[in-house]
Amino acid sequence: MPRLALRVLAAVLGTLTLVAGCGGNEGDGGSGKGERPSGAHVTIHVPGDAPTISAAVALARAGDLVLVAPGVYHESVRIDTARVTLRGASRDGVVIDGRLRQPNGVVVAAPGVAVENLTVRNNTQNGVLVTGSAAAAAGLPGGSGGYDTGDEPVTFLKSFLVSYVTATRNGLYGIYAFSAQNGVIEHSYTSGGADSGIYVGQCKPCHIVVRDNIAELNAVGYEGTNAGGDMYVVGNRLVGNRVGLTTNSDHQEKLLPQQDAVIAGNLIAANQQKATPEQADGGWGTGIGIDGGSGNQFLRNRIAGNGNAGLVITATTDIPPVGNQIVDNTFTGNGVDIGWTFPTATRGRGNCLRGNDLHSTAPARLAATAPCPQPAKSPTPTGSWAMPTAPGGIPFSEVAAPGPQPQFPHAATTGATAVPATVALPDLAGIPLPPASLLAAHAQVRTS
Repeated sequence: MPRLALRVLAAVLGTLTLVAGCGGNEGDGGSGKGERPSGAHVTIHVPGDAPTISAAVALARAGDLVLVAPGVYHESVRIDTARVTLRGASRDGVVIDGRLRQPNGVVVAAPGVAVENLTVRNNTQNGVLVTGSAAAAAGLPGGSGGYDTGDEPVTFLKSFLVSYVTATRNGLYGIYAFSAQNGVIEHSYTSGGADSGIYVGQCKPCHIVVRDNIAELNAVGYEGTNAGGDMYVVGNRLVGNRVGLTTNSDHQEKLLPQQDAVIAGNLIAANQQKATPEQADGGWGTGIGIDGGSGNQFLRNRIAGNGNAGLVITATTDIPPVGNQIVDNTFTGNGVDIGWTFPTATRGRGNCLRGNDLHSTAPARLAATAPCPQPAKSPTPTGSWAMPTAPGGIPFSEVAAPGPQPQFPHAATTGATAVPATVALPDLAGIPLPPASLLAAHAQVRTS
């Protein structure tokens, strides 16, 4: 199904059933509004002080912590107050379950918000959505399939944190940062994303770090669309999806083209898992796809066992990929390690390789013909190979449930999290080539 149709379908499903999806945790009926404890920077307990998460969030003021007791909560939570922390007392025990009746599990529409230590599942669109776009927060895709804001300038949400979150079986994205800046997505687990597990879209400059996450059993593990400028994807396990990672330019969103992201120290392997949702664009068996992205750096990633290709560079309609650097990566057991192919009108320029452990490329001898650095206007050699037809998938609601995941340290005794206005960016020199066992202890899909 095309991406536009997929998004519109999810929006329709969510709109029809949003009211039915709201409510409290099982057994409390969701009645009453509760009462905020007196004082500044308080902890509001659910259900002790408020019967539902939404009721507690409505009571919260800047600097407050909403601490949720274990239970299954059938509601869609929207946070409109700045500098509120929403935290579960147990990551696996606190579950926000959309029952396939609501678009989003948690919507963050205010700056400085932290979402921590809980599970979001069974939403028709997103598990956690962080956005400065009113249309996105309302679950309303634009006419082109993206969240179009017309002729108005892009409005960014400034500063956010998503940490120790499990997002599984969601109809579009597990964790979705759209039109947002200065944020971190970390220590989280995503599976069953019918489009992608983690998505960052429409930010320039982003000032966003995606680190130490597991994305498996999704159509795509991580997707970055029109996202660049201090955009770091580091130390993640992107294993056992249909496609591991894409960074791309797309006319459905603003801030074209995608450029200037750093993809470093990730394990990107075995991305041809059949028991996954079928990806809207039909991708299959690819570790990394660069689709019209430019000026990106791919450093010290371990790219292994992807049946079609380890890394592919191509063009997005009228947008060529320019100046991507593939440096010091290790490739093993891929159908072809690196393949570059472009339509004549959008041929890539200035893309280059240096210091990679390579076994096969298309065209052959690519490392010798396109070494780093390359002049910006230098045409990139192009080749071709047989692109496989993706096998049919399974509904996102039937993807295997995740196992227990690591807990936020001292969740019940630590106060609200102060989300910094400016993100500390990684030191590239300190990011190593990851082992094949990266984050394997809490993953279902193995690399061999």
